[in-house]
Amino acid sequence: MKIAIPTYDGKLCPHFGHCEKFAFVEVDKANKKIISSESVDAPEHVPGAIPPWVAQRGAKLVLAGGMGARAIELFDAAGVQVVSGCPAIDFKALVQLWLDGSLETGENACNHDETDGHSCSH
Repeated sequence: MKIAIPTYDGKLCPHFGHCEKFAFVEVDKANKKIISSESVDAPEHVPGAIPPWVAQRGAKLVLAGGMGARAIELFDAAGVQVVSGCPAIDFKALVQLWLDGSLETGENACNHDETDGHSCSH
């Protein structure tokens, strides 16, 4: 199974659409192990572009800090599950928490409109 995580500097980026890269992590769910990971530059932030891009790369799950309702709808339509409210920690540690069943999520960190200029570069 492949998991996608929006990242900045190796950690989960709380603002999904404004991340610098996506980590794609292949996992062995049965054995709760990370098999491999790759970091890919995120596409340009154009509303609606990221969900199909992530799905085309084979991800079945996105671990995110915050995400707008439209992006969640687009992921659902593409058959990609979304877990939002994840903490901004190292992406491999985040995936391992999910695999272990011990990931604690908070509120969806994306409660702003898509044009407010939030990014993960601060």
